[in-house]
Amino acid sequence: MVSQMHYKIVGVMSGTSLDGLDLVLVDFQKRGHKWEFSVNKAETVAYSENLAQNLKSAVDFSQSQIQALDITLGQFIGTTIKAFIGNSQVDFIASHGHTIFHQPENGYTLQIGNGEKISGLSALPVINNFRAKDVSLGGQGAPLVPIGDRDLFSDYSYCLNLGGIANVSFERDKTRVAFDICPFNMGLNELANQRGLAYDNNGVMASQGTVDHQLLEALSKIPYLSSAAPKSLGLEDYQKYWQPLITSSTLSLEDKMSTFSEHLAIEVGKQLTGTKEDKTLVTGGGTYHDYFISRLKLHTDTTIDIPDRQIIEFKEALIFAYLGLLRHLGEPNCLSSVTGASEDNSGGDLYNF
Repeated sequence: MVSQMHYKIVGVMSGTSLDGLDLVLVDFQKRGHKWEFSVNKAETVAYSENLAQNLKSAVDFSQSQIQALDITLGQFIGTTIKAFIGNSQVDFIASHGHTIFHQPENGYTLQIGNGEKISGLSALPVINNFRAKDVSLGGQGAPLVPIGDRDLFSDYSYCLNLGGIANVSFERDKTRVAFDICPFNMGLNELANQRGLAYDNNGVMASQGTVDHQLLEALSKIPYLSSAAPKSLGLEDYQKYWQPLITSSTLSLEDKMSTFSEHLAIEVGKQLTGTKEDKTLVTGGGTYHDYFISRLKLHTDTTIDIPDRQIIEFKEALIFAYLGLLRHLGEPNCLSSVTGASEDNSGGDLYNF
């Protein structure tokens, strides 16, 4: 494809909270030096129980099991996209895939969802595997969304995303800074699961508990929280540091929920410095946790801005579409100021362009 001023791209995201596959069809148009976007269509397609369980357990799979799951997920993504786009004209697909391992300190990250399968089943070109190049250059390979925050959501002082992990992105000394703050839905949902719930709807359970200061203090001492950026988290970090403290506590489920929510509000609030003139855009499933949002407002002076549902739920998928656009154009889509890599880079594997 030759460079053009208008693209239609499908962005695909599968987050650590395993809610399902987020799909968004985005129109990008270049006006001057700036890309503007409009969302044509957005949808979350739930995983089958079996696929969700396999994705959750894959961290313990053998190499051959992971390779098989890579194909299975690629098939699911490809057929799902084909149904999603119908007769729409699309230039290409940008798929984040699903993270199985993320160990940048060991020079390793793995997102599955086979690009060749996606391309074959959808009959469209595909870009995936966005993180590996940055990791090969000594970077964290995460977070990747900040370049989209900078270019597409520049009206905000802070962009806060509350998915499986809470992360933040902002400008400091005219440089984009971003990092994972702490686990979020991966911890909250795990607690809700103990009550047979997929998640704590609006944070009702958390609001019914009482904060336990002993557990709160223990959580606050987790070394990651005081380490300097660039830094990023994976499921294995949650399981190693946060989960044992919460699991070993004898508190009621509601008290654990309330204490963990307070911990999250404190840690997130620490990063949102500024005044009420500074707007914080909040997106991701955690935005609907009313109790957390009410606590966060007590721990930051910035103005908390909750956008419409489409941006809350599909901002990451939208930005992966943008990362795909930059990769297609050969422009940097990953910022070394964010990841700690040796240079800005343009990551992503291309299939059938």
